This record gives sequence, C-alpha cells and structure tokens, in this order.
Amino acid sequence: MRGFLASSIGVTCAAALALPLTPPAAASVRPAFGAEAARSGATATVGSASRRADAETPVPGSTQSLPLVPLTRDRSAGTPTEQGLPRRDVHHFSLVGVIWDDPATELHGRVQVRTRAVATGTWSGWQDVETHNAEHAADPGTAESAAGGVRGATAPLWVGDSDGVQVRVTAEGADPDPGARKPKSEPSEPKPKPKSEAVEPKPKSEAEAPKPKSEAEAPKPKSEAEAPKPKSEAEAPKPKSEAAEPKPESEAVAVKPRPEPEEGEQGGDDAAVDGTAVTPLPAGLHLELVDPGDPAQSEPGARPGSLNPETLGSAEALAASAANAELAPLGATEIPALERAETERELLALRGSELTEEQRAKPYIGPRPRIVTRRGWGANESWRERQFAYTSKVKAAFVHHTASGGKYWCTQAPSLIRGIYRYHVLSMGWRDIGYNFLVDKCGNIYEGRAGGVTKAVLGAHTRGFNSNSMGIAVLGSYGSTKPTVATVKAISRLTAWKLGLYGANPRGKTYLTSGGGNLFRKGRNVRLNVISGHRDGFSTECPGRLLYAKLGTARASAARLQGR
Repeated sequence: MRGFLASSIGVTCAAALALPLTPPAAASVRPAFGAEAARSGATATVGSASRRADAETPVPGSTQSLPLVPLTRDRSAGTPTEQGLPRRDVHHFSLVGVIWDDPATELHGRVQVRTRAVATGTWSGWQDVETHNAEHAADPGTAESAAGGVRGATAPLWVGDSDGVQVRVTAEGADPDPGARKPKSEPSEPKPKPKSEAVEPKPKSEAEAPKPKSEAEAPKPKSEAEAPKPKSEAEAPKPKSEAAEPKPESEAVAVKPRPEPEEGEQGGDDAAVDGTAVTPLPAGLHLELVDPGDPAQSEPGARPGSLNPETLGSAEALAASAANAELAPLGATEIPALERAETERELLALRGSELTEEQRAKPYIGPRPRIVTRRGWGANESWRERQFAYTSKVKAAFVHHTASGGKYWCTQAPSLIRGIYRYHVLSMGWRDIGYNFLVDKCGNIYEGRAGGVTKAVLGAHTRGFNSNSMGIAVLGSYGSTKPTVATVKAISRLTAWKLGLYGANPRGKTYLTSGGGNLFRKGRNVRLNVISGHRDGFSTECPGRLLYAKLGTARASAARLQGR
C-alpha cells in the first residue's frame, strides 16, 4: 500500500498547550545537503551548487564536502578511472562516505580511505568503504526517492576522531592493483611520533609499493586501559544485565560480493559487469567528512537517553517528542521498559479497538523494551522533513547492519547515530534517517525515523519493501564479525514488542508486495519471514553473514517473549 503523510502540526499545537511557554528560538535555515555545515561560515561547493554556512546559528557538528580529483595520469579515455585526494589536514571528523550526483547510478569499483587519529597522530591502513548502498533506500517511484536533492552514496564508515584523510576511488576493471601506484601530489609521511607507538615507516617508492592485502590494514587499538576515552561520557550506556562493553573491532571488515538472486528469480537491476571492461565512475564524486558534534544538553556521567530535559525549542523537536506522548513525557530522552502485564494494558489502550476478542483475552506481545528517543541521542530535528510519513501496518521486520565498521565504543553509539543521520539527510538528501530503529553492540535500542515508536512509520531501509514493514539496523559490520549476545537479545525484545502491537508472529511468514528491486519485480506478492534479513528482499550482503545466521535465534526468542 502507499504510505501516506501526516502533518505534525496538530500534535505540535496540542502538546504546546500543555507546556510552559518560553520565547521561541530563532528559526534556522536547513543546511543545503552535502554542504559544509561548519561554524566558520566558509563557502563549501557541492556539485554545481555552493552555499555559505550560517555562522550566526551554530549547529553542533559539521560536514566537510570535498570534490575528488583525477589520480590517473592517462586521461585520454575520457572519464578518469581513479579519483581521490592525497593526504591532507582537515577539520575534525569521525565518519566518512562518498556521494555522487545521480542516485540511480551505482559505483562499480573500490573506495578506500586512510585517516589520521587525533589522539595518536598516526595514520591508519587503507580501509574499504562499502560501495553497494542503493538497496538501503526509499522504494522506487516514491516521493522520497524522486526528490530533487537525493544523491547516490556509499555506506558511511566510522573511523573515530580524525583530522587527516586520504581517499582513492578506483573504477571496476581499471587497475587490479590500485595500491601499486601513488598520486604524484601525495606528500611524504607525516612526522608525529607518539611515545607509545613505533615509528610509522615511510612509504616506499612506486616500484617498491606492496600490493594491498585482502583486508584493510587498520592498526589495532590499544588495550582497554590505554584507549582514549570519548570526549563526553554523557552517552555511556550501562546495560543492566549484560557483560562489559565489547571492545571496538581491531580490523575493518572486508567487502564481499553480493549473493546471487535466489533460484527462479531475475537479477533485474543487478546485471553483471564484464570484468574486462572499465566501468566509468559516477559523476560528481565528493568525499563527505562528518563530525557528529555533541548535543548541547549532554551531561557528564550519564548514559544514552539520560540527557538534561529542557524546554523543547523548535516546533520540529516538539512534534517528534509528542509522537511518543502516550509512552513518555514530552521532552523525554528515553522510553522506559515495562513489565509484561503493563505492556498488555498499554496494548489495550493503544490498539484495543482493533483487536479481536481472542487477542484481548490473550494478547501475544513481549514486554516493552527501553528505547532511547531521538532527543536522547541528540537529533537536530530542524534537518528532517516536517511531516511524518506512515504506512498502514507493520507486518514484518527487516534486520540490517549499517556497514559502518565495528570500531566504536558503546559510549560513542549516539555520536555514530548522529553521524548517520547527518549523512542520510544532509549528504544523501533523504527526508530523515532511513532506519526505524538502531541497536548497538551493548544492546541499547534507539528510536530512528521520527513519527512515534508504536506507529507504522514509513522508513527507507529495504528498497522495494518499506511499506508495511520496519527496519532495524545494528551498528557495525557483520560479514566476518559475530554480533554480541546483547545485540541479538535486543533484536528479540524489540521485535517481540513492536510486532506484537500489530499481531505478528515472529516465527511466522507474511506476504509483502514488492515496490521494485533486483530480486522481485514491482507488484509481486512475496512470501517472507516475519523477521527477515535485508538480503531476503534484495540481493545484498546486508545484514552480514554472521548477523543473518542469528536471525533464527532472534525469531525463537521473540516468539517466547510474546508468550507463544
């Protein structure tokens, strides 16, 4: 079914009457997507457009958008087969991605980055950025996918606090050994020599440069005792029943080819490319360097979702909070967990008129889990579209990974989510963050796209199957890294509750109508697991082989939590 738009004006006005009024904050202009939202007021160029950042309305964080330049010497063939940037100093950032002009164009090739850590001054090895990201998007032909500002993009990669970057984008078939050549303009190795680290060797000459290994050569993090603490501990989660926080991964996950369409289905959009031919790179390549910033209301020593409640300054922030007013007070930074009996009473209050007599007598729903709200992770509500978008119901949950790498502490998860949100909206041109919920490696659950956690909010997570579904993204990459026990439990708790609101059995099957993709043609009625992986609806590696392998456990656990 088609999603429909609901204005947030009504809930905003109603909620405003219940609040003590304060003078409204000055309205700020929504930054142009992909441009630098810096405090300095410097002009940043994105494609053919440029804008001047609003220096009078400082916004935490920034996006530096840097156009890529040709790295190949022979340009006689027309479009350069390798583009990038030599090593350079930049403003602080923690998340990187590459965008281009046409969202319908895929980047066939390899994207690699190196970054310099602020804490140590050392450069990482080359890290692969996931290039296949178009499957995390709005359905084809919808208003969101057809919006004028939408761009093509890689997945974002979390690299931690950095102040130097180097990037190379090599077209498929252009050079089997992109590491054997260096741009002429690349400067010599930087000089900092941290006390506790060995001196980084200088790069060899062109003839001596070794071929890149199959996995990124990111340096291993220091021991837990030596690891630098995040800037602010305001976001440090304290899971009640789980073990100590998992350490960030020491290696970047190698990008693997996507699986073939299942037997009997057509490959559609994902036609094979002749490996001997050079595939042109997309036009308008830019490197996006995202600094997620820190929420102004953060408070040292608090966990995610326990920020200082203060007056909701903007109409957008008020509307986002009011969408959850049945579950938590206006301005709440978290929605607390409930016991099973309380959850059943809440179900009757929220959806009692839609339940059958049998469902009222024995509702199958898991206890409501604790959820960090958008206010809790620090969303800037002025960036997203003002109206909320809804679909009819939630019949299925698609599990994803963000493919952003595992090098994050759980204390950094809210920053990572702010970075993804900024990347989705300001760099890629989406209406809001694409996922309905996000989960970190410590099992914390976060509200994603605005509109209310109990409602059927239309997301942009599983191209072709966003209607009548929800998307849950696990922060990290899980092709060769196992998800934590806490993560799998969080998926189970969340699906047991949210699917229970709509009477769905986590161990069951359901039918969804395809909106178009590379596995199922538009209009086809497809039978899927109620809890599916992204790859079940689209030919993709997502949610990673090892996370996908845990979905059976999540289904069984969610069904038990529902009392089935």
